[in-house]
Amino acid sequence: MLVHDGGVPEIGSLGPALHEYEPAAVSPPVANATLDTPVPVALVAEEASGFTGRPGVAGARLDGSAWSPRFGLTAVERPDAATAVFRLDDRVAELELTLTLHVDDVLRVTAELRNTGSSPYVVHRLAPSIAMPTHCTDVMTFGGRWCREFQPRRTSFEGSILVENRTGRTSHAQLPALFAGSSGFSERSGEVWGAQLAWSGNYTIAAEHLPDGHRHVQLAELLAPGEVELAPGDSYAAPDVLVAWSDRGLSGASQAFHAHARRHLPSSGPRPVILNTWEAVYFDHRLDTLQQLADVAADVGVERFVLDDGWFGGRRDDTAGLGDWWVSDAVWPSGLAPIVDHVRSLGMEFGLWVEPEMVNPDSDLYRAHPEWTLTTTGYEPVLGRQQLVLDLGRPEVRDFLFGAFDALLREYEIAYLKWDMNRDIVQGSRHGRAGTHGHVLGVYELIDRLRAAHPQLEIESCASGGGRADLGILGRTDRIWTSDCNDALERQLIQRGFSMLFPPEVMGAHIGPERAHTTGRRQDLGFRAATALFGHLGVEWNLLDADADQRKQVAAAIDLHKRLRPLLHGGRVVRVSHPDPAAIVHGVVDDTASHALFAYVQLGPSAATLPAPARFDGLDPARRYSVAVLGDLDSAKEFGRRRPQWMSEEVVISGDQLMRRGLQPPVLHPESVLLFELRDAA
Repeated sequence: MLVHDGGVPEIGSLGPALHEYEPAAVSPPVANATLDTPVPVALVAEEASGFTGRPGVAGARLDGSAWSPRFGLTAVERPDAATAVFRLDDRVAELELTLTLHVDDVLRVTAELRNTGSSPYVVHRLAPSIAMPTHCTDVMTFGGRWCREFQPRRTSFEGSILVENRTGRTSHAQLPALFAGSSGFSERSGEVWGAQLAWSGNYTIAAEHLPDGHRHVQLAELLAPGEVELAPGDSYAAPDVLVAWSDRGLSGASQAFHAHARRHLPSSGPRPVILNTWEAVYFDHRLDTLQQLADVAADVGVERFVLDDGWFGGRRDDTAGLGDWWVSDAVWPSGLAPIVDHVRSLGMEFGLWVEPEMVNPDSDLYRAHPEWTLTTTGYEPVLGRQQLVLDLGRPEVRDFLFGAFDALLREYEIAYLKWDMNRDIVQGSRHGRAGTHGHVLGVYELIDRLRAAHPQLEIESCASGGGRADLGILGRTDRIWTSDCNDALERQLIQRGFSMLFPPEVMGAHIGPERAHTTGRRQDLGFRAATALFGHLGVEWNLLDADADQRKQVAAAIDLHKRLRPLLHGGRVVRVSHPDPAAIVHGVVDDTASHALFAYVQLGPSAATLPAPARFDGLDPARRYSVAVLGDLDSAKEFGRRRPQWMSEEVVISGDQLMRRGLQPPVLHPESVLLFELRDAA
């Protein structure tokens, strides 16, 4: 519900419409030692109206004027029943503000600022504010690092909470998202509001509890000084802010975000099983080895074979060749046709790894065009992984890259690009001015152009794992590589955090080798397979090293995934709060609540002798369900002397009991997964 009095509108409430609304009931008083007029938390909060938090518009003209605008409403438009457009202006500051609100599964807020004056206007920030009710007392943000992304952090909604990212990409250490909710909100209880910024570059997120008692959250692109300067007549469109609401806890808010993402993904439906060659062969590309690997991949049920780094230019290791996007004669003397044709003859699609935004100084491209890099003249550039960032804000750079990849896609039957981005942007300038904003827009434009020219092409967003995971890139790509860490124990928590924001069909989840190269841990194949089962399944392991039994286990995991894929890639994700910190419970339930898959995961040793019952959620309490324990993956390593009784006989259990009391798991070894398949017993 929106409230406005001729100025910038304010969100009065988020959630279902009130049966009846009386504004006088919530009209604020005027306290002593305050301004004579109550100050709202407008959608774009104004310092000029007395707002003492972070203003929504920050900027000025070159002489410092127009720094504190105050907007008046000029028009309200309703293009359709789900959309409202508010047009506002400030004739003194000579600025126009357009706010567009659209409701589907979530609320989408779009803000655009236009310079109507005769001199330039420099934008520092354009940030919508989402007002939160006073009973919203807890905040969850996300932290992490490379190989440990998507880690939730919870704190009290007090004072100012600030999250800022300056890496030039979405980052491993932060996420442009937060959840706020009523005290002690959990996965299945409490009122929760979630907000995401659809942007793949620098950003700032603030949650403020102001002295007057107001609470709001604010999400915006983080602009460097002078990065966006509007000439007369020019506009700046802030990244969309997506807001979800739930009175069913955190899982309910997640489900709203998932529904929105599914509505806007470039492709939909179940995703093909992938084999990626990186951890199998690294840079050692040999046709006979890769053909043998493809043979085994097809035999176990893989549907898409992806050739990773090392196929182009002088790229024999990670020190050279980036930017030279032509097939290496030294490695592939007959081009890629022999491996592409072999893969396709086996009934699989062919995919290719690329890193379009990067260039090695040791490359033909850099030697020809050093000025194409996103660097600052006069300073020694900071290298990352022996590479620099190309400035995709330059049209000539985008044209070069489009030409190179368009030629590859026309010559070979390539169904899929794994689009990687392996370093942060540091001191990235174009003509001496900050260039990250333009670079990100250039990435979007290049992806859009490639997809328009090749409508069947699918693209994966990868950035050293989960370093570019956001709704901005997800509106253009089909998958996110969740993490470079394939350690299944780490992956359980990484994937749980990922699922709070994005649906499982876009979550790249691979069965890695027995020994994880990022942690050194060794894990059973069953545990690795059960962990990867719940996402977009893939294999990142040299199956030529696997024995016959291991290949059978991989084939069984792929078969199980394919059988359950319509549920996994279309159902509602449920995460269940569990009392034992050494265990987690999660699942997927179909839209009719008649079919579900749940996992009880024993991460480590429990403090208690007996495990706590696993409660499920999202079921129909009036239904009766048959419960089957899936043993296809051999992922549950039991340790107790006797199983719970229900596991030894066929049982039918009410949804009410499964949700309120749950099922008693057996005693399990650490790093075990017990899979439950539930079906309507009617």
